[in-house]
Amino acid sequence: MAENHIVTLCTVPDRESGERIGHTLVEERLAACVNIVPGITSVYRWQGKVEKAAECLLIIKTVTSRFEALKTRILELHPYEVPEVIGIPITSGSSDYLKWVTDNSSR
Repeated sequence: MAENHIVTLCTVPDRESGERIGHTLVEERLAACVNIVPGITSVYRWQGKVEKAAECLLIIKTVTSRFEALKTRILELHPYEVPEVIGIPITSGSSDYLKWVTDNSSR
């Protein structure tokens, strides 16, 4: 594959936020697909205290060359002060699927 691919993980406080962010990323061709996984529980340290929150997880598929623009757009849209935006390289996958990701997340 000429293009490298990446999965980006991002937690959001609720499904509505996830759908709004996901729709924007796909509409703007920053991502080919965004899965919204409801019902996760996150435990984390924030401002010196251990917190627990119900969240949704966004699983975002895109090409590596779009990651910086995708990250910037998530930071603009996200309600959290410090949102999770983690990119994980895709090292292998279905060539047809990866071509689809490339075709749908490139300008």
